[in-house]
Order: sequence, then structure tokens, then C-alpha cells
Amino acid sequence: MGKPGLDFPGFGVGLVILRDARILLYKRMRPPEAGYWNIVGGKVDHMEPAEEAARREAEEETGLTIGRIERIGMTEQIIDADRQHWISILYLARDVEGEPQLTEPDKLSDFGWFPLTDLPEPLSAFTKAAIAALPTAERG
Repeated sequence: MGKPGLDFPGFGVGLVILRDARILLYKRMRPPEAGYWNIVGGKVDHMEPAEEAARREAEEETGLTIGRIERIGMTEQIIDADRQHWISILYLARDVEGEPQLTEPDKLSDFGWFPLTDLPEPLSAFTKAAIAALPTAERG
């Protein structure tokens, strides 16, 4: 059957989590874009609504409780270096409870809250697209 993103375009979601004018980013350990800072997200499972997938992935990766989210756009990432192709719906969450944790240390190595005006490098193409999709008022 093949693997999404590798053998055929994968369908994914990404969630921008904002708190106090800061974005939550995690550092990836696996392709695509291993070693890059990234928003949380992942693939949408068969028969799973994309909004539910965004909330599930975010809660699994951060340990946060995610409240209301809103769709902010879509992105297509073709990452030649990793031979991966993803089409993703992007969401925004301002309604979150708890403190983030490193819940998947086999996939993510570090995390932090960063002002949108002072982001860490390298920043994934996926994250750059998500930030560009934010409402203008959020971008400062």
C-alpha cells in the first residue's frame, strides 16, 4: 500500500499554539526536516476529521489540553532532501491549558515558547508557511 508522504502525497495537519504572543515550537529528530524547529502536527488517520487530528496530534506531542481551534489555511510541502510530499490543513489554538512537555522524546528533542519576532533557526518550511497563514494581528 505504501507510506503517506513517501510513496504518495500525505494528508496532514499542523497546529500553531500561541500563548502570550509566543509560539510553541518543537525540534524534530526525524524526517522531514530533522533538526528543524516545527509547530506540532502529523498525519490525519483514515476516517478522522482533520480538526480532530490536529487536536489529537497536539495533545499527544505536548501534553497540553487543546480547547477551541480555528482553521487558518493550507500548505503543500515538497521536501526534496527527504523525498517527502505533504498537503496539510493549518489550525490556530489560543485556548490551551497546562504546561508543554517533551512527551515524544523519540521524535522531538527540545521545545520552547518563542516570540514571533525572534524565532529559532533553522525553522521548517512547514512552520514558515503556518506563520505566514496567521491572521495579521497575530504576526505583530
